[in-house]
Amino acid sequence: MPTSGIVFGVRTLHTEMTMRYASFPKIPGLEVSVLGFGAMRLPTVGGDVTRIDYEIATPLLHEAISAGINYVDTAWPYHGGESEMFLGRALHGGWREKVKLATKSPVWAVRSEGDWERIVDAQLKKLDTERIDFYLMHALSGPRWDAVKRLRGMEALERARLDGRIDHVGFSFHGSCDDFKRIVDAYDWEFCQIQLNYLDEAFQAGLEGLRYAAARGIGVIAMEPLRGGALARVPPPVEAIFKHSGKPWSPAEWALRWVWAQPGVVTVLSGMNLQAQLRENLMAASTPAALDMAPLREAEGFYRARAKVNCTTCGYCQPCPSGVSIPETFAAYATATMFDSKAVAAWMYETFVLKNEAGADRCVSCGECEARCPQLIPIAEKLREAHAYLTSR
Repeated sequence: MPTSGIVFGVRTLHTEMTMRYASFPKIPGLEVSVLGFGAMRLPTVGGDVTRIDYEIATPLLHEAISAGINYVDTAWPYHGGESEMFLGRALHGGWREKVKLATKSPVWAVRSEGDWERIVDAQLKKLDTERIDFYLMHALSGPRWDAVKRLRGMEALERARLDGRIDHVGFSFHGSCDDFKRIVDAYDWEFCQIQLNYLDEAFQAGLEGLRYAAARGIGVIAMEPLRGGALARVPPPVEAIFKHSGKPWSPAEWALRWVWAQPGVVTVLSGMNLQAQLRENLMAASTPAALDMAPLREAEGFYRARAKVNCTTCGYCQPCPSGVSIPETFAAYATATMFDSKAVAAWMYETFVLKNEAGADRCVSCGECEARCPQLIPIAEKLREAHAYLTSR
């Protein structure tokens, strides 16, 4: 794994696995496992996301920690607010001391300056801990960052850091790369978290954002390395591509190894809910190897050919005079058609586009974006098509 100023180490755990560790450039001496445990997709009861199956999830978490994973990530809304409470209980009995615990501030829920610290205190209680090791502003975009500044959010987190309730401050991101750079430059961040996988090189912050953050000494945590599991559950043609490579890796291992190969990535979060997934990911994390990009490019080509719109999310169409998030809209539409996953894509569109008042329904067909599009996409037409598809039931 390339370093980019990041220090890596290893630690033998079992005869067949040696966990690797890395440190953040601005937090020397603090090592985190290169594979992190994401507590957003825990095992549930009867398919109800708010009912975590403690009997399965607790030993799964304990096995992950015993195998060397020491970075555990959650957030206020995960599992309908139950994820933090689960970790508060599951980390009793000495487990809390073995991990670095990360959670996030629900920026969208803050209405007044006092809400920041009230929420931190509520999270400490739910997590049953005296401090939060890594605290993130959750799912920032340009408008949400503007709200953080208006409501003096960073000043509140500085107070929480000074009195010991939180240790390290960062942010997770879902927005344009330009807004990502603006946020990076606005504060002395220690780390950040972005979506990154071999299909999302240019989506949101993407590789450009990764390099921008790394050049400024900000350690990057990669989320969605498997795109919500879609890059692990691949169709037969993609499975055949990887089998023909000669490597004994599963599609999930290929996807994870691509993210680890990117300079600047400190740790990769995986939302594991089965023991088999955990062990597969642990094995990949413990066995670094040279990566042939050709099979990944071929797999990417297969998926791109299925997309209904040939958008590369380059962002040349932005800014839109009407405020439409064109790349994010097309990314959601592509997700639906590439993976036959309309429900997931509709959630993406609702959460990251419509709720930011940047939906395709705002398009007035002015044509400015189409004049700037390198792919010559009939953007107004495709926006209407995407909006109709993603909002239909």
